[in-house]
Amino acid sequence: MTIGALFGGVWLVLFIVSGILFVVFGEVTVRRLRKDPATRRYLGFEFCSGWDIVNAGVALSWPRRLKRRLDNGVLSDFHANTEILLQHTSRLDRILGRAYYGTMVSSCLWIALYGLVKNWVE
Repeated sequence: MTIGALFGGVWLVLFIVSGILFVVFGEVTVRRLRKDPATRRYLGFEFCSGWDIVNAGVALSWPRRLKRRLDNGVLSDFHANTEILLQHTSRLDRILGRAYYGTMVSSCLWIALYGLVKNWVE
């Protein structure tokens, strides 16, 4: 088994799991947040369809201190409001959001690591 096959296999698994969690998190949590008038406008700016799912995943995953800084910054309308989302989500929603965002970031970092290792080994 080559190093490319190993990295490719791990990346593929992470990518598929991330895609599944994206759909589940969007259907279970973000769909409910979109329907709630109290949270609808706090999901951040949607560049393309589904971007509010990414915004909600970031808001539930990043450290609160960093998110508070973003929420009070000039570009706060582009990000989901952490405090509002924490008030309207359950523990299961937060775990699902962190799992989705963690696998998405892991798959991106894994493919970047593969690019570095491939150039270094060969």
